[in-house]
Amino acid sequence: MPTRRYDDSPRFGSLYAKTVKATLRRTEYEPDSDGLTLELPQAAIDHDHLTAYREVTGFSPGPALPVTYPHVLAFPLHLDLMSDPSFPHRPMGIVHLSNTITQLKPIPLHAELAISVHSGAERPHPKGTVFEVLSSVSVDGEVVWTDSTSLLSRSSGTPSAHADLLPDPELEPTAWWDLHGNLGRRYAAASGDRNPIHLFKLTAQAFGFPRQIAHGMWAKAACLASIQRGSGLPDAFTVRVDFRKPLLLPSRVQFGYQSTGSTVDFSLHSDDRSVVHLIGQLQSR
Repeated sequence: MPTRRYDDSPRFGSLYAKTVKATLRRTEYEPDSDGLTLELPQAAIDHDHLTAYREVTGFSPGPALPVTYPHVLAFPLHLDLMSDPSFPHRPMGIVHLSNTITQLKPIPLHAELAISVHSGAERPHPKGTVFEVLSSVSVDGEVVWTDSTSLLSRSSGTPSAHADLLPDPELEPTAWWDLHGNLGRRYAAASGDRNPIHLFKLTAQAFGFPRQIAHGMWAKAACLASIQRGSGLPDAFTVRVDFRKPLLLPSRVQFGYQSTGSTVDFSLHSDDRSVVHLIGQLQSR
């Protein structure tokens, strides 16, 4: 399996240029099981950056990293992987379907992280092909965190294919959130994800949206931050979310969650509950 190692995280300016170039390419590439692996052996935490991330997502200060924060650290490697000439799908226009994170133990603020990213297996979907981008974080040689990001590359699809979805729970709202139009730009500044669909009305309209939409990983982080402030989060758990319908900005949404034993179900709906934006489930380990 070919491996690319970095002394520092790739810079977003060059990554977005590569992403545009990769979207325009024509390729007959056939994926195989031994795809490219990207490694960042030494990733230190920038505490100003972490503070900005906490402020926009709602995580409280504490001795450990927010569970979704390593995804932000791995994101530049995601972009570099998907813009590599060997990658089988054009990166622009890919749809984020779901994300699953497993935290095996809390990551201390001052830990030095080793990050690894590679692509996983593909599977058919009614609207195209689903593929996984898999990330892991190690501290002192021990894997402490993993992430599976499921992405849809649109094509004619396989109508008979099974779309793997979490069940939609019946939850009473526990909070209402008023989301401002600049939320996408604020999260982009903290995460580096400056996809134009999240930034301004005009840039989102260029991709077919009526106005800018919230980042899916912001929504996941905000839900978990709300649970943390309420009933708290365990030290070790797996949490999956499915991203259903785009969350237009500005908007008012309702969040709800319910704990049953070792499971926490949660969801994010439009204010009138006519639209499901996110379904999530957390399982303690």
